[in-house]
Amino acid sequence: MSKPLTPEAVEAKRERERLVVTQMIGVYCRGNHGTPRGRLCPECAALTEYASARIGRCPFMATKTFCSQCRVHCYAPAQRQAIKDVMRYAGPRMLLSHPVMTVRHGIDTLRARQSHQ
Repeated sequence: MSKPLTPEAVEAKRERERLVVTQMIGVYCRGNHGTPRGRLCPECAALTEYASARIGRCPFMATKTFCSQCRVHCYAPAQRQAIKDVMRYAGPRMLLSHPVMTVRHGIDTLRARQSHQ
């Protein structure tokens, strides 16, 4: 097992996760709602705020991999389905639009999985 993350490292991870989710929602919104880059429709803006609030309150941030792998599901059913739709659409496209972010997210995920083994 690896040593626990410092509070600063947990907060940095939280901010990276917020950024990844925000970018993924942006990719989804552009592709499905026709919004220009840097803008979100009201529905996607609300989902971004909701996801950011949930990330901000996640008590498992120091050890978690993906929210879908978590034993506690803190998203309401409608938002949980919406974020699944976003991830399914935007995930494969993120490598093209945000390659460095995608690789870093993958590395963070692998590290978290290895610390649980």
